[in-house]
Amino acid sequence: MEKLIITAAICGAEVTKEHNPNVPYSVEEIGNEAESAYNAGASIIHLHVREDDGTPTQDKERFRLCIEEIKRRCPDVIIMPSTGGAVGMTNEERLQPIYLEPPPEIATLDCGTMNYGGGDEIFVNTENTIIYFAEEMNKRGIKYELECFDKAMIDTALRLNQKGYIKEPLHFNFVLGVIGGITASKRDLEFLRGSIPEESTFTVCAIGRYEFPMVTQSIIMGGHARVGFEDNIYLSKGVLAKSNGELVEKVVRISKDLGRYIATPDDARKILAL
Repeated sequence: MEKLIITAAICGAEVTKEHNPNVPYSVEEIGNEAESAYNAGASIIHLHVREDDGTPTQDKERFRLCIEEIKRRCPDVIIMPSTGGAVGMTNEERLQPIYLEPPPEIATLDCGTMNYGGGDEIFVNTENTIIYFAEEMNKRGIKYELECFDKAMIDTALRLNQKGYIKEPLHFNFVLGVIGGITASKRDLEFLRGSIPEESTFTVCAIGRYEFPMVTQSIIMGGHARVGFEDNIYLSKGVLAKSNGELVEKVVRISKDLGRYIATPDDARKILAL
């Protein structure tokens, strides 16, 4: 079985210091958290950025500052900016980080619209939006991680692959347990895994208490793992994680117990064909 790629989603756009005081906002804090995850074994940093007061932003200059800080500390790490941003942002806002120079090696590409987190929030990704984002990434040689919160999003990605908009090799991220998306269960993960081409790669992330059980299932199935404050702020029941590095360390222990070695950033580049 190939080595395990660990992605650390270090801050997200929703979780705040009120949930866990260790959630990073400032450039220095984001650098600290990326470094802690990298030192623990993460080869990819999934990056949202925040203003110093915690407000989520897709500002290209803020991304540049955060990426420079992360690269200063972790020169070979893979940085995967979010093009999801936060609910309510325009497409142009969301795309800002792909216009950095040099462009990122990989970025997220959300594959469908969904009711997000309950209430009135809707995360809008029309088919035209997905095509537009894919074409902009293709122009810059950026690989996409296909973010799929449900089976229909996989179907959309595969249809757009057949039409030539989304290029191979395909790499998916199955996001489990978000209200409005697919539930976090072994049954549902197996269903999603069985719905993508055999030669594709996939990562699994899950929200809150489902994070480690679902990541463990992914490790067993030959998939990869994403953890971090964006998805879960607890190391164990009732115990707040002190850093993203603690969450990564737990995955490393689980993976080693299951007999899988951990991918370095260069290993991850080969596995994902970056």
